[in-house]
Amino acid sequence: MVAILASDSANMVAILATSNSIDTSMMIQTDMRAMAEVAITPVAFVRAIVAAYQRHGQDPGHALRRARITPAFLLDSTNRVTGSQMETLFGIAIRELDDEALGWFSRKLPLGSYGMLCRASLSSPTLEIALKRWCRHHRLLSDDITLRFGVTKAAASIVVQVNRDLGEMEEFCFATLFRYILGFACWAINSRIPLLEASFPFATPGHIEVYRVLFPGPLRFHAQAATLGFDPQYAALSIRRDDRALNKMLQQALPLTMFPYRRDRLLVQRVREVLRMQPANPHTGESLAKELHVSSRTLHRQLREEGASLQTLKNEIRRERAVDLLNRTSRPIKQIALAVGFLNEKSFSRAFKHWTGVTPESIREKGRRFVS
Repeated sequence: MVAILASDSANMVAILATSNSIDTSMMIQTDMRAMAEVAITPVAFVRAIVAAYQRHGQDPGHALRRARITPAFLLDSTNRVTGSQMETLFGIAIRELDDEALGWFSRKLPLGSYGMLCRASLSSPTLEIALKRWCRHHRLLSDDITLRFGVTKAAASIVVQVNRDLGEMEEFCFATLFRYILGFACWAINSRIPLLEASFPFATPGHIEVYRVLFPGPLRFHAQAATLGFDPQYAALSIRRDDRALNKMLQQALPLTMFPYRRDRLLVQRVREVLRMQPANPHTGESLAKELHVSSRTLHRQLREEGASLQTLKNEIRRERAVDLLNRTSRPIKQIALAVGFLNEKSFSRAFKHWTGVTPESIREKGRRFVS
């Protein structure tokens, strides 16, 4: 699999494909073209590709001209290139150099190296097994770094252990490699994977805005190791792709690795968990979206696609908690009303009857557990 560090205004990478789950309408194609013209990729990443040419003793002039990047442009660290420029440059470079790692490692990774990792991981029953295989097999490509994938109750994480000084290639290597892995993971389970944290063992770069696009969620620099973390529930999801889908994805990898993955298979579940953990919080769409590291628009759109709404989920959690408190405690109904977010007992009783068909008092008087 080729992987490209290009950019757009919403998210730089995350594999979009394939046909049974992707909206391939003209609108989506137009959006992809429009976002490919947003200049956000830092010139530092272009310089890293130029350095790869130098390491391999080749001239980057042809690739730079095709990408419409002049030598003078490279001198200003504040300059940015568009997604289409970076896509062109990256695509030409990996072919001319026959190195999908673009000079990061002490040996070349010939074309098809990362595709081989994807294929070797695809038969896994879950994402956890797939990523363990992906990381383990990466050692066959290079021993300059070691990738480790682990799962705890708190997080699933990918950690990079550096075995050889990567020098000037370190930043470009870590950023691109994490996008390789995350892009494959999203594609394999057909879901966006929100990040709990992306950590890097170098100083905060001047182009930090690109990291906010590449890795939406908490960022940390000056870390002991490069680490990517996400909710372990995603690691337990089943693989949704097969060889036919992989072949199609690999044929379109250059453009498709640029586009943000829209669907989060666990979004409704994640919203429910936040609501359950913070029952007294009023929870607006904006506050929930911020906590889940998505836009408010994305949150509401994906809930609609799953046949849910924020208000429906809030009512569902309120009802569950109210029933539990009525059955399990002897607290006055007024206190229960406050505990589930109502300002007074009257409005709570009215809502409860609408949800369940009975009043809170009737459940307590009959001394039975309400069955929803």
